[in-house]
Amino acid sequence: MSIVESRESQDLRAAVAALGRRHGPGFDRDTLWSEAGKLGYLGVNLPEEYGGGGGGLAELSIVLEELGAAGCPLLLMVVSPAICGTVIARFGTEEQKRTWLPGLADGSRTMAFGITEPDAGSNSHRITTTAREAADEDGGGWILNGRKVFVSGVDITDATLIVGRTEDARTGSLKPCLFIVPRDAQGFHRSQIDMELQAVEKQFELVLDDVRLPADALVGDEDAGLLQLFAGLNPERVMTAAFALGMGRYALDKAVDYAKTRQVWQQPIGAHQAIAHPLAQAHIEIELARLMMRKAAHLYDAGDDAGAGEAANIAKYAAGEACVHAVDQAVHTLGGNGLTREYGLASLIAASRVARIAPVSREMILNYVSHQSLGLPKSY
Repeated sequence: MSIVESRESQDLRAAVAALGRRHGPGFDRDTLWSEAGKLGYLGVNLPEEYGGGGGGLAELSIVLEELGAAGCPLLLMVVSPAICGTVIARFGTEEQKRTWLPGLADGSRTMAFGITEPDAGSNSHRITTTAREAADEDGGGWILNGRKVFVSGVDITDATLIVGRTEDARTGSLKPCLFIVPRDAQGFHRSQIDMELQAVEKQFELVLDDVRLPADALVGDEDAGLLQLFAGLNPERVMTAAFALGMGRYALDKAVDYAKTRQVWQQPIGAHQAIAHPLAQAHIEIELARLMMRKAAHLYDAGDDAGAGEAANIAKYAAGEACVHAVDQAVHTLGGNGLTREYGLASLIAASRVARIAPVSREMILNYVSHQSLGLPKSY
């Protein structure tokens, strides 16, 4: 993998950055989403034959990073085109691809993703949302029951890709499967979670109470559920890294501009090493995390799911840590001004921690690396 971006990637980065500057902080989410979709940025990773740009995760991560660096990140990009679009493009039926991918590509249709459950947390093996096949005399299809929490944007998406479990007829054990559940499906209830963190995309708890779905709501092959699930989780980690890096860059740019102009004694405060060095360190950490994110995206786009798994987890970990550090140092650089609404940094103190917590905690990533990369025994 070349560490230097191609001319096409550089042009994409510049174009998206210009779009971000036109909208900036305080942006209208619907307006930006619509414009980004019409310009082809939301579906840059999806196949051309279904209206996408024919690129990959490397290009999509550029879009989210640059919008974040301009102060107008689109969090739903992590879910709709990255997770759901990727899973459907790789494993969906021809009908599912024709139905969903063109809309996901141009932004006219969106999907949420539901995996986390109240009693499962990071342990996806404890998922209790179940799907059973309905009898032919009842019309066939599937019946889903269960609960999900911390599902982003259910109120503004057309459907949710739900991770459930079906019973293996041969063994009787439960295996993961993915189902497309329309927002208005009967028995599909949502309630907004009261979050201290304010964001455009709200968080919801979902209750699936005998939700009836047609047979074609199942994505791909019932026996390939685990493969399909992890094919969506690697893009989620890469895009979370892009989200974090964009936020970190935005905060760092604010701090650098302030340090160049804020003068208390004879020189701007940025001339003092106590201010300059921590900002330089934050920049180094962001750049290192960006390299790992690009490696992860490259491996995924090349079809190396195993290699991408390690790189995506490391990228998400590194970007989350870099983001928290950059935001903290930016606020500290501005002093009291860093907590004012005028400078727009205080809200990032809470937002930056999302990349440490979701979609998988840094501790679980350390578990992954210790087990998968280093071969150390599990404690659980």
